[in-house]
Amino acid sequence: MLLLHRARGTARVPCPRPEVVAACRRYFGPDYTKGGKDCDEYPFATTYEGSAQADHDPFAEKLNYSAMPVNARQSQDAGILLGQFMTKNRIVDGPEGGLIVKITS
Repeated sequence: MLLLHRARGTARVPCPRPEVVAACRRYFGPDYTKGGKDCDEYPFATTYEGSAQADHDPFAEKLNYSAMPVNARQSQDAGILLGQFMTKNRIVDGPEGGLIVKITS
Protein backbone atom coordinates (compact mmCIF):
# COMPACT_ATOMS: atom_id res chain seq x y z
CA MET A 1 0.00 0.00 0.00
CA LEU A 2 1.11 3.52 -0.70
CA LEU A 3 -0.14 6.76 0.85
CA LEU A 4 -0.39 9.53 -1.76
CA HIS A 5 -1.09 13.23 -1.18
CA ARG A 6 -2.91 15.44 -3.65
CA ALA A 7 -0.90 18.21 -5.31
CA ARG A 8 -3.29 20.63 -6.94
CA GLY A 9 -2.70 24.05 -8.47
CA THR A 10 1.04 23.90 -7.94
CA ALA A 11 4.09 24.02 -10.17
CA ARG A 12 4.64 20.32 -9.42
CA VAL A 13 1.94 19.08 -11.76
CA PRO A 14 2.83 20.11 -15.34
CA CYS A 15 1.82 17.32 -17.67
CA PRO A 16 3.60 15.75 -19.33
CA ARG A 17 6.67 16.11 -17.16
CA PRO A 18 9.86 16.27 -19.24
CA GLU A 19 11.55 13.62 -17.05
CA VAL A 20 8.71 11.17 -17.63
CA VAL A 21 8.69 11.73 -21.39
CA ALA A 22 12.48 11.23 -21.42
CA ALA A 23 12.05 7.94 -19.54
CA CYS A 24 9.52 6.71 -22.10
CA ARG A 25 11.84 7.68 -24.95
CA ARG A 26 14.81 6.00 -23.28
CA TYR A 27 13.08 2.69 -22.51
CA PHE A 28 10.47 2.43 -25.27
CA GLY A 29 12.14 4.31 -28.14
CA PRO A 30 11.59 7.72 -29.71
CA ASP A 31 8.48 6.54 -31.52
CA TYR A 32 6.67 5.36 -28.36
CA THR A 33 3.76 7.70 -29.24
CA LYS A 34 2.82 5.70 -32.34
CA GLY A 35 -0.70 4.39 -32.21
CA GLY A 36 -1.96 7.30 -30.11
CA LYS A 37 0.04 6.74 -26.93
CA ASP A 38 1.05 9.12 -24.16
CA CYS A 39 3.68 8.61 -21.51
CA ASP A 40 2.03 8.08 -18.15
CA GLU A 41 3.58 7.95 -14.70
CA TYR A 42 2.97 6.34 -11.34
CA PRO A 43 2.66 7.58 -8.66
CA PHE A 44 0.23 9.95 -10.31
CA ALA A 45 1.53 13.34 -11.49
CA THR A 46 -1.24 14.97 -9.44
CA THR A 47 0.31 13.75 -6.19
CA TYR A 48 3.28 14.98 -4.20
CA GLU A 49 4.80 11.53 -4.62
CA GLY A 50 4.82 11.77 -8.44
CA SER A 51 7.92 12.22 -10.57
CA ALA A 52 8.42 15.81 -9.33
CA GLN A 53 8.92 14.73 -5.71
CA ALA A 54 12.73 14.72 -5.85
CA ASP A 55 12.70 18.23 -7.33
CA HIS A 56 11.02 19.57 -4.19
CA ASP A 57 12.04 17.20 -1.41
CA PRO A 58 15.79 16.87 -0.72
CA PHE A 59 15.20 13.55 1.08
CA ALA A 60 13.24 11.90 -1.73
CA GLU A 61 14.86 9.33 -3.98
CA LYS A 62 15.48 10.51 -7.52
CA LEU A 63 13.82 8.56 -10.32
CA ASN A 64 11.43 6.93 -7.85
CA TYR A 65 8.54 6.57 -10.29
CA SER A 66 7.43 4.38 -13.16
CA ALA A 67 6.71 5.53 -16.70
CA MET A 68 5.03 3.69 -19.55
CA PRO A 69 3.36 4.47 -22.86
CA VAL A 70 -0.39 3.96 -22.59
CA ASN A 71 -3.42 4.67 -24.73
CA ALA A 72 -3.67 8.48 -24.72
CA ARG A 73 -7.47 8.65 -24.56
CA GLN A 74 -7.67 6.12 -21.74
CA SER A 75 -4.93 7.93 -19.84
CA GLN A 76 -6.72 11.28 -20.18
CA ASP A 77 -10.04 9.74 -19.11
CA ALA A 78 -8.37 8.08 -16.12
CA GLY A 79 -6.87 11.44 -15.11
CA ILE A 80 -10.31 13.04 -15.24
CA LEU A 81 -11.77 10.22 -13.13
CA LEU A 82 -8.94 10.50 -10.62
CA GLY A 83 -9.52 14.24 -10.26
CA GLN A 84 -13.25 13.69 -9.81
CA PHE A 85 -12.60 10.98 -7.22
CA MET A 86 -10.29 13.26 -5.25
CA THR A 87 -12.77 16.14 -5.36
CA LYS A 88 -15.81 14.00 -4.48
CA ASN A 89 -13.99 12.37 -1.57
CA ARG A 90 -12.52 15.67 -0.38
CA ILE A 91 -8.90 14.69 -0.81
CA VAL A 92 -7.28 18.02 0.00
CA ASP A 93 -4.05 19.45 -1.35
CA GLY A 94 -1.12 18.77 0.95
CA PRO A 95 -0.06 16.51 3.79
CA GLU A 96 -3.25 16.91 5.83
CA GLY A 97 -5.13 14.37 3.74
CA GLY A 98 -4.31 11.61 1.40
CA LEU A 99 -5.45 8.44 -0.24
CA ILE A 100 -4.18 4.92 0.15
CA VAL A 101 -3.49 3.04 -3.05
CA LYS A 102 -3.34 -0.74 -2.91
CA ILE A 103 -2.26 -2.51 -6.07
CA THR A 104 -3.29 -6.11 -6.46
CA SER A 105 -3.01 -8.57 -9.29
